[in-house]
This record gives sequence, structure tokens and C-alpha cells, in this order.
Amino acid sequence: MGNTRKKRIEVDMCSGRMLPQMLRFAGPLILSSVLQLLFNAADVIVVGQFGSEHSLAAVGSTGTLVALVTNLIVGLAMGATVMASQHVGAKNDERVHATVHSSIAFSLLIGAVLSVVCLALNEQSLTWMLTPAEVKPLSAQYLYIYYSGLIFVALYNFGAALLRAKGDTRRPLTYLIIAGVLNVFLNLFFVIVFKMDVAGVALATIISQALSAVLVLRCLMREEGAFRLEWRKLRLHKGDTARLLRIGVPAGLQQVIFNISNLVIQSAINSFGPVVMAGSAGSVNIENLIGASTSSLAQTGMTFISANLGAGKFDRVDKAYRLSLFSSILAGVVLGGLAALLRYPLMHIYSTVPAEINAGAARMIITCSTMVTCAVMDTVSANIRGLGYSTTPAIITLIGACGFRLVWIATLFQMPGFHTPDWLFISYPISWTITSAVQLICYAMLRRRFPKGSEKASLGALAEAPEA
Repeated sequence: MGNTRKKRIEVDMCSGRMLPQMLRFAGPLILSSVLQLLFNAADVIVVGQFGSEHSLAAVGSTGTLVALVTNLIVGLAMGATVMASQHVGAKNDERVHATVHSSIAFSLLIGAVLSVVCLALNEQSLTWMLTPAEVKPLSAQYLYIYYSGLIFVALYNFGAALLRAKGDTRRPLTYLIIAGVLNVFLNLFFVIVFKMDVAGVALATIISQALSAVLVLRCLMREEGAFRLEWRKLRLHKGDTARLLRIGVPAGLQQVIFNISNLVIQSAINSFGPVVMAGSAGSVNIENLIGASTSSLAQTGMTFISANLGAGKFDRVDKAYRLSLFSSILAGVVLGGLAALLRYPLMHIYSTVPAEINAGAARMIITCSTMVTCAVMDTVSANIRGLGYSTTPAIITLIGACGFRLVWIATLFQMPGFHTPDWLFISYPISWTITSAVQLICYAMLRRRFPKGSEKASLGALAEAPEA
């Protein structure tokens, strides 16, 4: 009975028809990513409809800071996915067991450290972002509450990353659905009934994230075999922690670097006032929902590549790369195109103010219609990480995304004829295109370091592949 249930929940990444398996893996992962973003989207929608005058701008302007911290955690958790999936492919239960306990121990540590650092820098970070005086107190209030619960964000993401490494994306989705329903209910309850405004939506988010963390930990504690979590064995194993950091830190920094450029852009957006801020906040939520879908397909490719690399099945490594790239391109074209066409109805979800709706729609026609280039960038970057190289895509992103946008804002955007929101937003698709082109070349070069087809190689050598 147990084995039948396991086969129903888990995807075998190293044998069988790959496309159906990847779709079965990616489906719950896409829904999980979208639902996780809806935590913040629900906050924005509720305060936009029922909050005070500047609530939408306040919560919306915190989105980039929230994304920076959570994406750092997600990037670090990718290290756990790559490590565990390689060990699963190699059928090394001892190393899987050590990876599980090192990962959960590390998530507790990083969650606590990030909470302390973010709380200490809260007010200053809003000043750096040029948050208007009338919006800043509410933004700070939201972030103080959100940052206090970062340990739950870390625990859930690392726990879910471990389950995904063994082909299980269904249970993390189930836990997020439960937490997401609670989040929406508490949002409405705290804001409409108790009139808590921004503090209410922040508290609702933290409570729901705490529930998702408890559920995923409970799942790992009830697992059988190598993935079973035992609190008495919780510690940072030296070798596993070093590899987790070698893969996870560059991945996390890549996410941070990407969001730093977004912070610079958010600061420029803030300089245009609350109307553009509110419109941009709605657009960003829609962009993030599309990005979550394409990013999930990227993570699917990364996990399948890692597992088959560990198993020494290089023909399946190449197939996973091709399928994940094609799927993400298709999703980027379809979802981005639909969002661009339906930009006005979608913006009505976030605001009832015509000026804010127009501001958001103007951004969406630029960013959503070109989202496919972002999909390519994310997918190839993740697949490079699946090969065991994490520093390389981080450096490319630093130069292609962050560096380019900083130069753009410091030069062209400062000229009188180009100092407009539209010219600010155009920097997104240009940076996505440049970065994705370099990532494609880089993947082709790094893949040559491994055998082709059905050739075999030392799994130990693969597990410790040197960085480029």
C-alpha cells in the first residue's frame, strides 16, 4: 500500500517517458509558485479595495524588498534540491539522509539571521528606495511584521525543496493551498472586521506561512527511509553544508542581484509619486505570476538534469534541457501575450482609480509582451545550475541584468527626453535579452565537459564538478 501511494505521489525522473513526467512534476510546482506569490497579491488586492488612502502604494512598494529576501531563500534552497536529487539519482541513501538534516538545520539558521538583519535595516532600506513620506510609515509597519516570520519562509522552502528532489511536488502544493485559503480569509477578517489595514494583511501572511512550514516539516518527519527527518540528527554536516553553500549561495546571490536592480528601478518608480507606484505594484504582481510559471518549468529542468546527472544518464540530461527550454518559451509567449492583451481588466483587480489602472497597463504592455526573454534567461540559468555550476549564471546575471540596468538608469534615463516611466520599464526586456543570449552560449560550453549520450563517467567526479 505504501509503495503504491509513493508511486502515485513521486515522479521517477531517471526512467520512462520524460515529457509526461516533467509535466506531472511541473504542474503542482507551477501552482505552488503561483500560490506562494498570491500571499503578497492577496495583500495588495485587499488593501487596494478596503484599506486606507496610501495602503496600496505602501504594500506594493514593499514587493521588491519582500521578493529580494524570499528569492534569496529560494535560491539557497535550490542548493538542497540539486544536492539531494543528485544523490537520489545515484541511489546514495546515506548522503540523502545527511543532506536532509543539513538543509533543515541551515534553513533555521538562515531564517533567523535574515530576520535580524532585515529588521535592523527596515527603515533605512525604505529611505534608500526613496519611499515617499506619506507612504513610508505604512510600508515600514508591513515589513516589520513580515520580516519577523522569515524563519517560516525558510523552513517551508527548504522542506519543499527536499520533497521536490525526490520527485514529489504534490504535497508542497497541498500545503500551500491550505495556507493560501487561510491567508485570504485572515486578510479579509483582519482588514474588514478589525480595521487593521496594512498590519492585518502582514499578520495574515505570516500566520499562513507558519502553517505551511509546520505542514511540510510534519510530512518529512513521517517519511520512510532516507528522507525521514529526525530532530535529534539535526546538524550541519561539514561536507554537505559546504556543497549546499557552493551551489545555493551563488543561486541565492543571483536572485539578490537581480532584485537589487529591481530595487533601483523601484526607487526610480517611487520618484514619480503614489499613482505610478500603485499602478506599477499591480503590474508587478501580474508579472510575478507569469514569472512563477516559467520559473517552475526552469526548476523542473534543473531537478531532472541533476537527477539524471547523478545517475549518469546523459542522454536524458540533454532531453530535460530541451524540453524545459521549449516549455518555458511556450509559457512565456502565451501567458505574457494574454496578460498584455487583458492588461486593463487585470489592473481593475488591483485598483479602482483610473490613473493607477492606466499607469499599470502602460507598464504591462512593455514587460508582459516580452516575458518570453525572461523565461529563456531563467530556464537556461537553472539548467546550468543543474549541471552543478552555480557561480557562472550568477556572474552572468550580475553583468547582464543588474549591471546593465544600473548603467541605463545612470545614463539614458537621466536625460530629459528619456526620464519617463516607459523608458524606465524598457530596461527590463533589453536586459533579459542580453542575459539570456549569454546564458545559452554558456550552457553549450559547459555541457561539453560531460560525456554525451550513453557514455559513463565517475559519479563522484560529477558530484564535485568544478566551477567555471
